Amino acid sequence: MNRLTQSMILILLGGAVLRITTVSTTYLNYVKPGFRPFLIAAGVVVLALGVIGLVQEWREAAHDDDHDHSHTPGVAWLLTLPVFAIFLIAPPALGAFSARSEEPQARPVAAAETYDALAAGRVNEMTIGEFVGRAWGEGADSLAGQQVKLTGFAVPSEKKDRWYLARIQIACCAADGVAVKVAVLDADMPPENTWVEVVGTWKRPPSGRLEPGTVAPELTAVSLTSIPQPVEPYE
Repeated sequence: MNRLTQSMILILLGGAVLRITTVSTTYLNYVKPGFRPFLIAAGVVVLALGVIGLVQEWREAAHDDDHDHSHTPGVAWLLTLPVFAIFLIAPPALGAFSARSEEPQARPVAAAETYDALAAGRVNEMTIGEFVGRAWGEGADSLAGQQVKLTGFAVPSEKKDRWYLARIQIACCAADGVAVKVAVLDADMPPENTWVEVVGTWKRPPSGRLEPGTVAPELTAVSLTSIPQPVEPYE
């Protein structure tokens, strides 16, 4: 692969990064929102390097007295296909396939002791991570008798009386994603991977408290509403 091909690939790659970070929110399928400025900066640098290399190649060609008419092997251009894939077939956010395991959750959600008190007499909206953290921690009693609203995607369960409402938590990017799940009771499961808002109440386990990192907390559903995938799919 000669320098001309290298420069074209850099231009395409830099352009692809800038496209998913400046004219769309596709980058949120891969990283947290705070990484956007770094991605834009990286895209600009890569694009600039490609342009500089292309200009230098043209200048050298213009002053080449030997008139070398050799061409880049056609197979080298196949290296551009992954870059075009970013433009044409952007991979979706992690979903139900990543959360299907019935094994205990990969890591416990921190059971913080500083959760705010829930408002009585109304539906309290929270993340699945907070719900699991309360149910696994000392704040479990704060969920008793309270209606909550959780947002996530539907995941089937091997048990017949439930399905899971799940969300992927990431520290920085999709590569470190971990599924957090709540078992939904008394509601028909929507199609797998459908995004829904579920309103319901926490079901206290027979033991009174769940050990962190064990089975998913249970939610007795009151209502269920299908929604589009959120702009930020991860917690």
